[in-house]
Amino acid sequence: MKKKLTFLGIETSCDETASSVVQENGDGTAKVLSNIVSSQIKEHEKFGEVVPEIAARAHVENIDFIIQKALDKSKKKIDEIDGVAATAGPGLVVCLNIGYNIGKSLAAFGKKPFLSINHLEGHALSPGIENKISFPYLLLLVSGGHSQYLIVKDLNNYKQIGTTIDDAVGEAFDKTAKILDLGYPGGPNLEVKAKKGDENFFILPRPILNRGGCNLSFAGLKTAVLREAQKIKKDKRLRLNLAASFQKTVIDILKKKTLVAMEQYKELTNKDNADLIVAGGVAANEKIKEALSELCINKKFNPIFPRKEFCGDNAAMIAWAGIQNFKLKKSSQLNVTAKSRWPLDSQAPFMKGPGLKI
Repeated sequence: MKKKLTFLGIETSCDETASSVVQENGDGTAKVLSNIVSSQIKEHEKFGEVVPEIAARAHVENIDFIIQKALDKSKKKIDEIDGVAATAGPGLVVCLNIGYNIGKSLAAFGKKPFLSINHLEGHALSPGIENKISFPYLLLLVSGGHSQYLIVKDLNNYKQIGTTIDDAVGEAFDKTAKILDLGYPGGPNLEVKAKKGDENFFILPRPILNRGGCNLSFAGLKTAVLREAQKIKKDKRLRLNLAASFQKTVIDILKKKTLVAMEQYKELTNKDNADLIVAGGVAANEKIKEALSELCINKKFNPIFPRKEFCGDNAAMIAWAGIQNFKLKKSSQLNVTAKSRWPLDSQAPFMKGPGLKI
């Protein structure tokens, strides 16, 4: 009987200290034996955003405990683990180094294979933890740091067909929440507050909506929210309306651009039916999930979203990506360093400013 691989995953790319033990099921999915995440909301709340130095200090204080807790909950000892996978980028290098170096040390000490994992690939593969996924598929990756449309041809084989030319959608949610004084973390709080507002009250811009292709832009929308917020000042009702109108505008943008991405996918793959996987922290937004699911039904795509606990930063997706890469007989050298930028499609042009390619 073929051995079912079990991996320890470690994730510290931003402000979540996370560790997980994941075992493959043998049918293309996995069993999450433990998934421990230590949030830093209290540490960053008074600043309204992540402070890298504070995040790194919290990682140092918590990482050993979190890894041990993940092992204890999984009822696995380190010598029963088949390999160690840790996020190597993209992210805040000062934070990445904490989990990445611990992962390398554990692998070296236990003489285990070590896998350097791309955080974005972790998100891209995360729905496969609980769903049987086949290649190729269309991926919408939406988080605090990234907003991209990619065709996932195979493991480690990505073609980017659209990206943000300025701000990521998750960043726009967070900054809008900060402007409207909705509390931290911004995105989830804005989603809750938006339920109490009138989403049709404010007419907000939809940058580059009708420009060809499926690139995205959210900086102009964020600026428009700031201007409206300055007009309405502290009026609570109007701020709720503005939050709801902002969320509706984002959904309208994503629906239109996803439609374009679907057509491009069909042209490039010659496939009429496919999976649309939506991953990343913003994929947890119920309104976005509902809108894109409805779009998929109309366009004969199959919508797949990770479970909420696998949308945000977590180590289960890193362990699972480690298993997938290890099965391709890949392992990483221990002298490889963490990196702040690590695109899934290395051939895609880098966007700077208003969509300028450099």
